[in-house]
Amino acid sequence: MLYVKFTKGRLTRFLLLSFKEMGMTTEICPESGHEMRRGVKSLTLTYKGHSETFDMPGWHCDECGEGIHTGKDMEVSDRALHRAKAKVEGLLAPEAIRRIRKRLGLTQKDADRLMGVDPGAFRKYESGDALINRAVSGLLVLLERDPGGLALIAWDLKGQTAGRG
Repeated sequence: MLYVKFTKGRLTRFLLLSFKEMGMTTEICPESGHEMRRGVKSLTLTYKGHSETFDMPGWHCDECGEGIHTGKDMEVSDRALHRAKAKVEGLLAPEAIRRIRKRLGLTQKDADRLMGVDPGAFRKYESGDALINRAVSGLLVLLERDPGGLALIAWDLKGQTAGRG
């Protein structure tokens, strides 16, 4: 980080600029003091005995092995953890969620409303940003086996249930 002083007339401003904002492409390792470089490293995480290996982006120190990860970098590890949890807990993976939703002819918004989840939940499930809950995962598995069951739970745009007399 660098402080920059700007003076215009009597007004003086100090800006705190990050290395990225200054066009610099390095960081300094907080452990070794050596220069770090941006890249990816193979990382393995384990959840209840199941391991997932993935490429983790971030700043890496070749000297000591330390890594610094931004919020965007951490999304990669969060997705890998969600994948491992889904596998261990018997929940649908993001690709399966998307495949089933599309086979049922639903948009993500329609699926959110039908399944009674927060708006945007299916977008997060399908990207791996959120772990699907057991009830929704189970309902999708049932609907995959019997798509006709959709009529029993479908809501039209006016909020009235279909399939009820």
